[in-house]
Amino acid sequence: MTSQYKPSMKKYAWRELIARLKLAGNEDVLDLGCGDGKVSAEIAGYVPGGSVLGVDNSEEMIALAGQKHSRAEHPNLSFLWMDAAKLSFEGQFDVVFSNAALHWIRDHQPVLRGIYRSLRPGGHILLQMGGKGNTAQILSVLEEMQAQEEWQAYFRDFAFPYGFYGPEDYTRWLYEAGFEIQRVELIPKDMQPAGQSGLEGWLRTTWLPYTQRVPEGKREAFIAELAGKYLRSSGQAPGGVVHVAMMRLEVQASRIH
Repeated sequence: MTSQYKPSMKKYAWRELIARLKLAGNEDVLDLGCGDGKVSAEIAGYVPGGSVLGVDNSEEMIALAGQKHSRAEHPNLSFLWMDAAKLSFEGQFDVVFSNAALHWIRDHQPVLRGIYRSLRPGGHILLQMGGKGNTAQILSVLEEMQAQEEWQAYFRDFAFPYGFYGPEDYTRWLYEAGFEIQRVELIPKDMQPAGQSGLEGWLRTTWLPYTQRVPEGKREAFIAELAGKYLRSSGQAPGGVVHVAMMRLEVQASRIH
């Protein structure tokens, strides 16, 4: 079962993010963490005189993106398997875009240095990712469960897998990489899965670094316990509207020289 979402008024949908790029139509765009290529293909429609390259560190996702979005349908769109922390481009792009991907990387400094090298002078970036404080209450419950006798054996030597950062760190890293900063902002998002079953579906598909540590035979029990503990700790009724407080970090900056 997959979760269902009721979008908050504070949520920036990816189409709204693309609109804020204010593309003229002839830019060369790099989409970092392109996944299945859906967003890259959307951007390609905005730059008929330019190009879009989607990169992802998953060979499986790059293969899927190529299958779903052919060059015949999108002649200005291509995909490449590459680690965002090891970008090898030199002055090839006018825009670097990333939506809901970079929080999967812990060390963002090499990412930002690579992005800077990838841009032409005058190029700019728009990045959105999970930010400081994202899903804090879910993480608190997970930390509690990791210490429980029933689950602790599965989390020995477990390292926190996400890079959730705030404006203070990101502003410093951007300056160190050479960027001129326009905006670094934390934006709250109220995610609303459809009841406890929707919450469990979201946990099942989104929190794989945690759930995959638990043997398959016990995984559903782990997910159900996590959902129930979260609802109780947040004072929410299992049969009512569920709220998960999320935080997005948005970054806009430019390469001047």
